[in-house]
Amino acid sequence: MAEGAEHAIQTKDRDFAKLEHGCEHYRRRCKIRAPCCDRVFPCRHCHNEFTSSLSNLKDQHELVRHDVKRVVCSVCDTEQEAAQVCSKCGVNMGEYFCGTCKFYDDQTEKEQFHCEECGICRVGGRENFFHCPKCGSCYVMSLRDNHVCMENSMKRHCPVCYEYLFDSMKGTTILKCGHTIHMDCAKEMADQNQYRCPICSKTVMEKSEDWRMLDAEIAETVMPKEYQYKVTILCNDCNKAGHVPFHIFGLKCSECRSYNTRRISAADHQQDDSGKLIHIITLHSFR
Repeated sequence: MAEGAEHAIQTKDRDFAKLEHGCEHYRRRCKIRAPCCDRVFPCRHCHNEFTSSLSNLKDQHELVRHDVKRVVCSVCDTEQEAAQVCSKCGVNMGEYFCGTCKFYDDQTEKEQFHCEECGICRVGGRENFFHCPKCGSCYVMSLRDNHVCMENSMKRHCPVCYEYLFDSMKGTTILKCGHTIHMDCAKEMADQNQYRCPICSKTVMEKSEDWRMLDAEIAETVMPKEYQYKVTILCNDCNKAGHVPFHIFGLKCSECRSYNTRRISAADHQQDDSGKLIHIITLHSFR
């Protein structure tokens, strides 16, 4: 009976002040000492935000999470070696704790887990993710055998907001072309009808209905005789060049039937006698 009472007290002590400390990034009951600059911060993101704002470029740097060795308990202010339980007051400095990443978090509903292959902690539940060795990162199960693999695709910056994707706190997704992007950034692109990948310009959204509408509009809109000529295009989707009729509404690829194309030559009648193309800059709008 005495042992049960003692255990109940220990459990209560370890839960003390849960969710009462931390920062905008994590709720935790400790701060970390950054070995790179010997300063104390609530978390590595707070450290990186602070150092990136320094005016002297030589002082700007990022914290390597695995290098953290010491933490400061937010309850009793004791500095100590990184561990889950405070060596002085006995509280859990993080309900979730990873000794490899030195990661503490009281909000366990995030379902944090450590991926050995990635080398860092992820959120969302281990059973909901798989690790793709070629892409070099964890993805949701719906993408297993259902995505274009690209070497270390996550170890680069988001093409929209330019935040480093691999250890970003935001959710990511893979575009049809294989390039990776934040989910929020992809949604913003869709909201603005930006249907092409910012990196390779391939179509990454379903556009077949839009292409059919363009077919109908072009069929109903005959170009004046002086504009009835052909131009050379390059298709962003299949990478094939073609010689197609000019139309103000769009230039359709004769190979894959996409309108995601760009004009790469002047019109036939705008070439000089030597066969060289006259340099004409044409701005063309694609839907």
